[in-house]
Order: sequence, then C-alpha cells, then structure tokens
Amino acid sequence: MLLPRYSVAPSRIPGAGQGIFLREPIAAGRIIVAPEGIPQVYRWDEVLAMPDQTSALAASVRWFEDRFTVTLEWPDECYINHSFQPNGLWHLGFVFAARDIEADDELTVDYRHLLGEGQREEFNDAVSGESIIGWSWEESLRRSTAELASLTGV
Repeated sequence: MLLPRYSVAPSRIPGAGQGIFLREPIAAGRIIVAPEGIPQVYRWDEVLAMPDQTSALAASVRWFEDRFTVTLEWPDECYINHSFQPNGLWHLGFVFAARDIEADDELTVDYRHLLGEGQREEFNDAVSGESIIGWSWEESLRRSTAELASLTGV
C-alpha cells in the first residue's frame, strides 16, 4: 500500500514504461510503501515451476530469505522503477524514503534487493548500462538494515 499521495505516469527513466510519482514531499526515513494483503509466499523453486514462468518471474519480489511473492495483477506498487541511486530503500517489504524526496519526484528502489541471489534482471540499469543482479539474502539484509539504521539514527 502506498501511503503518500501519488500518481502513475510515464517514467522519466528511459525504457521503464510507467512510474510512481509522489505528489507530496517525503522526509528521509518515512515509510512510503507498507505491505498489505500478502496471501502467499513461494520458495524460488516454486516460482520457477509456475506454468507461465516468464510472467511469474516478471511479477516476483523477494520478501525474505528464499521466499517470494508473485503478483500477476500488478498493483500500483509494481510501477516503482529501479535505480542504483534510489530515493527509496526496500527493507523487508517496506519502502522508506532514502533521502528527502520532493513532490513530483519518481520513486525508485534498487532491484538487487528484490531479486533472488544471482538472478539477473532482463534489462540493464538505464543510467550506467550495468547488469542488475540480485544480492544474496544476507547481503540485501545487511545493506538495507545498515542504511535504515543510518536514516533513523539508530
């Protein structure tokens, strides 16, 4: 669930399609997205065994360890795009403001948190051209926890 006012509009990131644009300023450390209505999580091998694997992979998000959600109906949160310099921090299904965000900024997160370990996104980062490859669970948790602690002063 997206907490601030927002709109879905064409992304400013080349090749990204639609994006989420925040309609109000958000202070660093504030929650932007909170989990809602997660009916089931799947092990990675279960995602790979789904009948339409291509659609399942495009709609999968790692939540913890080797557990993923698969959301084929694409709620608005699915329009959050990737950046290696994101303004949003993915941490255990929540997205926090990684810095102060201005109204009308596009919300981005680092997809390496959302992918399985070693999973390669089918597109490259629009700015750097580098591959987007998922971190291990431990690396993702270490990075997001350290960044969140820094944001909140803990």
